[in-house]
Amino acid sequence: MAASMQRIGIVICRTFPVILQRNLQSQGFRVWKITPISTASVQWVNARASSSSSSSSSSEDETETPKTLSRYAESPWQYLESEEYIERYGSKPIWSDYRRNHKGGIPPQKTRKTCIRGDKICGNPCPICRDANVIIHYKNVNLLKQFISPHTGVVYDPTRTGVCMKQQKQLNKAIDTARDHGLLPVQLPHVDYSKEDYSNTHCAVGQTPAPSSLTSGEPWYPWYGRLEPDERELARVKRIYKAYLK
Repeated sequence: MAASMQRIGIVICRTFPVILQRNLQSQGFRVWKITPISTASVQWVNARASSSSSSSSSSEDETETPKTLSRYAESPWQYLESEEYIERYGSKPIWSDYRRNHKGGIPPQKTRKTCIRGDKICGNPCPICRDANVIIHYKNVNLLKQFISPHTGVVYDPTRTGVCMKQQKQLNKAIDTARDHGLLPVQLPHVDYSKEDYSNTHCAVGQTPAPSSLTSGEPWYPWYGRLEPDERELARVKRIYKAYLK
């Protein structure tokens, strides 16, 4: 019995920390000495933990960098004048060299709803979603002009530019706001002005003649008393509405 208890104490001491060893010694059990962990191994474990924590923090920073605002957040129109933009796009619009990946030889009839869903980004994002420095703002006139036809003033269809529907809605809203503020020209249809439509000589807007002196029993208009209804038509109408006549 004593030997079995010693074996149990050895197993417990090997598996549990030193605190249990002291409790067993106080209760009268024989405890085998366990070699403590060396300081070098402790330092190695601490270094591994610090490196893993630093790597996790760096990975978190990397994942947060796309979500953080770019340096052009307050003034997005400055990005189109920077050397970085010129080296990447040159004088072409940002959607000129964009080609969407699709299955088959026929492109889809509509663009995708959005390129970024939570933390997931599609493989080939649209021209606006792929560049974090491209920010839609109603004061960013040079960017908005790239999506407007210079000949007709109509906004390009997203199937031509490849912009996702979420960014296209923001584009339309920014373009309308810029036109309201006078930053973008607005083409209004030409209307021919004719003075006859706005004059008082038209028969529909002429003055009503003054009423003549009428005696009792005379109609307002002289031609109203000369009207004689058709007897056959009058008899037909009376026959139809006989139940409703009093």
